[in-house]
Amino acid sequence: MSQHLLTVDSLSRESVDHLLRVAARMEPIAQRRQVTRVLEGAVLGNLFFEASTRTRVSFNAAFCRLGGSVCDTTGFTFSSMAKGESLYDTSRVMSGYCDAIVMRHPDQGSVAEFAAATNVPVINGGDGPGEHPSQALLDLYTIDKEFQRLGKSLSGAHILLTGDLKYGRTVHSLIKLLSLYDPLRITLVSPPGLEMPSKLIDLVTSRGHRIEQRDSLASDFSDLDVVYTTRIQKERFTDEMNESFQGLSDDFMVNRDFLDRRCSQSTIVMHPLPRDSRPGANDLNVDLNGDPRLAIFRQTDNGIPMRMAIFATLLNVDDLIEKDLRSVRWFVPAQTGTLDR
Repeated sequence: MSQHLLTVDSLSRESVDHLLRVAARMEPIAQRRQVTRVLEGAVLGNLFFEASTRTRVSFNAAFCRLGGSVCDTTGFTFSSMAKGESLYDTSRVMSGYCDAIVMRHPDQGSVAEFAAATNVPVINGGDGPGEHPSQALLDLYTIDKEFQRLGKSLSGAHILLTGDLKYGRTVHSLIKLLSLYDPLRITLVSPPGLEMPSKLIDLVTSRGHRIEQRDSLASDFSDLDVVYTTRIQKERFTDEMNESFQGLSDDFMVNRDFLDRRCSQSTIVMHPLPRDSRPGANDLNVDLNGDPRLAIFRQTDNGIPMRMAIFATLLNVDDLIEKDLRSVRWFVPAQTGTLDR
């Protein structure tokens, strides 16, 4: 693994497998059964110049559960960039304050530009329509855990990616990460104009994977292992696209009827969240809440151990975890949410 985590392109199959193993070792800490202080005294700079809830808070929680502390900045308004400061200057200043930095920015390539000005580890928390490497890693970790639970193997699995495949940075990172593994069958379904970039399709097929593109979900998916659906990223649309895009039809909705009629009882459903629950949005339907096939909350829970693994690996403490553990002293509920896990 390189000094920074900016793109999944920097990850080898070996480094990804290492992160999966470290994340598994982090589970007792992430689940609040044990405590470690291996990053005691370390400071994380969380620079989020684009809206975020899960990613920002989970990075904060992951660093704190390793014993570190966090300095948080959200939005351009409350940063010196509002005064015209460059990414280079911001990077140089923040690296004097922090031991690691997570950055989210609306412009593709911005986090890499920021990282070029510092020797402090930088993690890409999302750069516009570019990539979201930590999300892809936690998604892969989720698939691996779900398959272990179901007694399945990733090799030869059938995975459906649907929704906004053009601007959805999570699927860009995930499909590249999946391509490091044994050949898969990957089906792509998106509205017209929101197809997966051809360069990503070419990359994945060049690595021996089978990719099929369909124009709706109205077909048989009975052999499907994973549905990964995404919200339409309208905030990245041009004015012309906003005028022409009328919203999703039912042909692109993942709901209980789709799962019951077209998929199997072992198909798992994933979504990077947030999902748009407003009427007419036709995003992942809330009628799946409580369905054991819905893995979205197990998926978000998995963000903590995976992001802990990323920090531990980048800061070279991944071999110290077991030497610095003790049991928690506070009350921890049997499960964190009201839904079945």
